[in-house]
Amino acid sequence: MSRTGNGRAVFITGAAGGIGTATTRALAERGYRVYAGVRGETPHLQEAGGVQQIRVDVTDPKSVAEAAAEVARLQDGQGLHAVVNNAGIIIQGPLELVPAEDLYRQFAINVFGPAEVTRAFAPLLRKAHGRLINISAPSAVVPLPFASPISASKAALDALSDATRVELGAQGVAVITVVPGAIDTPIFTKAEAAAESAFADADPARLAIYRSRLEAVAAAMAKMRTSKPETVADTIVKAIEATRPKTRYVANTDARAALVLSRLPVRLRDRVLTGILGLRKAEAA
Repeated sequence: MSRTGNGRAVFITGAAGGIGTATTRALAERGYRVYAGVRGETPHLQEAGGVQQIRVDVTDPKSVAEAAAEVARLQDGQGLHAVVNNAGIIIQGPLELVPAEDLYRQFAINVFGPAEVTRAFAPLLRKAHGRLINISAPSAVVPLPFASPISASKAALDALSDATRVELGAQGVAVITVVPGAIDTPIFTKAEAAAESAFADADPARLAIYRSRLEAVAAAMAKMRTSKPETVADTIVKAIEATRPKTRYVANTDARAALVLSRLPVRLRDRVLTGILGLRKAEAA
């Protein structure tokens, strides 16, 4: 059983592209008033009726607080039906070669950002007995080699979700995790470009140690089947509209496969991963 927007209001971070834009449009089409969190003006969102762009930098607590105050003003005493912590980045590469500032930025956006948004927007969710939706990833439960920063950040976000589900649940606020799989969005291209830039500044001797395995992983990832952002947007809408929402929604087939893989004994899981990613052949070579 579900319900459509009927003018209910939702705030979503990372609305400028990918899953965020697809979700913003899907909600607006269903009659929600959408506060689209963006870092700068986003022309393609201006075309959607019922969408109000809100400037916010999730890494800046002051910016998050100002965004919450602006939404509260626009809501004029009414609460929010949902807040979606969607903003995120991917930092990848061998941990030994990941620059410290990139690792900090990974957590600033993927962990500290959602924490700040939760703190700032909790009063608006309480008013409407709304729901908080955090966008996780399969790597939260199956940490990927050469992707430890994103894996660790999403595992931390899952822990925040589990803890706040009990904390806020007593106040009538549901906390929900949505797990997308591999999605056809620019975030992966940006991650690859950022990794190559970091490798350019890395110690050549250290980089040489990892080069063959990095190439194997890149080849395996290139063969991975991706889904459209709209598949995740549909899942987020389902989580927002469900009369009795589940604590976790899995959006794609590959994300479901990751959950199955996570239940394997650790050593067996490692062997399966090395095979899937082509690492076994790379090490043999």
